[in-house]
Amino acid sequence: MDNDHKRSSLQSSRRGFLVAAGGAVAGGSLVARSASAAASVEAGPAPAQNKVEPFFGPHQGGIATAPTQIQTYFAAFDLQTDKLDDIVALLRRWTQTAARLASGGAAAGQPASVLAYDSGETLDLPASRLTITFGFGPTLFEKDGKDRYGLKSKRAEAFIDLPRFAGEQLVEGQTGGDISVQACSDDPQVAFHAVRQLAHVGEGFVSIRWAQSGFFANSAGKTPRNLMGFKDGTFNPPVSSPEAMEKFVWVGGEGPEWMRGGSYVVARRIRIALQHWDRMDLGFQQATIGRSKYSGAPLGAKNESDPFDFAAVDKDGNSVIPLNAHVRLAAPASNDGAQILRRGYSYNNGVSFTAERWPPWRQGIEYDAGTFFICYQRDPRTGFIKIFDTLSKIDALNQFATHVGSGIFACPPGAQPGGYIGDKLFA
Repeated sequence: MDNDHKRSSLQSSRRGFLVAAGGAVAGGSLVARSASAAASVEAGPAPAQNKVEPFFGPHQGGIATAPTQIQTYFAAFDLQTDKLDDIVALLRRWTQTAARLASGGAAAGQPASVLAYDSGETLDLPASRLTITFGFGPTLFEKDGKDRYGLKSKRAEAFIDLPRFAGEQLVEGQTGGDISVQACSDDPQVAFHAVRQLAHVGEGFVSIRWAQSGFFANSAGKTPRNLMGFKDGTFNPPVSSPEAMEKFVWVGGEGPEWMRGGSYVVARRIRIALQHWDRMDLGFQQATIGRSKYSGAPLGAKNESDPFDFAAVDKDGNSVIPLNAHVRLAAPASNDGAQILRRGYSYNNGVSFTAERWPPWRQGIEYDAGTFFICYQRDPRTGFIKIFDTLSKIDALNQFATHVGSGIFACPPGAQPGGYIGDKLFA
């Protein structure tokens, strides 16, 4: 059998599976979810890792989910089909699979059609607050000037391509994608398993373009620290405030119907020259960030949650928070009130060769580690793009940070039982 015939047979087989397995799996996932929820109630308070986050709802999980899970696995996929019906079938199957996985149903007790496609490495593990968030990339709507699937006219006005920013060194293989999938969990194996299963189910129709795992320390209710040792995410808009979420995160009536209740995610892999950073004294580090390293308080203040006083000067008339400090440039007060919901993680990909961007321009094997920056917003034009345009030019942190990977995706609202992710886009 030649390779073309093999591929055709594989696609035909998987297309049949995507369509045929749908109804049975959807019912199974709802049963599993109900049973799991009942067990939790009857058993009383359960360990955090046994908690199940709802998959179906007005918004996708993994955006406003609190507290943020400590592990993530993010993957961007390219579509390998030119048929819109294939995409719909894939999203139906992915929705059903994601609902089952989020409920804690890895494979045990599932129909044979599911058992045949589950790798089984989480059979003995709880859901660990697993959420799975899907997004659509700009190239789903138009690629190389071509309206691939007849969706170009449905692209939201706010959903623009990210501009080129000063200083970024984006790697082609770590950028873009037609569809994004982010799994978050309190267990790294559960998060990876979720993306692995979705990739397996979609084999022949999608291929992984790039992927990144991320983590942060379980700080027992405190703001987590990034790999530079500073607290990260102190002044996020509160996810507990519906008003703040409506204002800054959820797409409203200004967006097309298929995006209302959804959000736009920007993902950036930011490599930090940690060896260079570690050579800097504490005072320099704090001036670069604009906060105290230990307390997290803004410079000149005592507590982490104290407001910034950007007008404060020292005895010599110098700004207490330097004019190019990271927190000053990123603050809402410096960006016409703009805010984004940061759900960033640290990453560690081992070591690789690099050349530092600033004197003394060391070259050699250094940590390939830093921040996997993820943020959600109602409109990327008035969110990430507005904030980062200034940061990319004059932020003191640029001496150590280089953006090497990037993606922007439109995350539609949550799926409803019987429906699938993004179904209003394809209606």
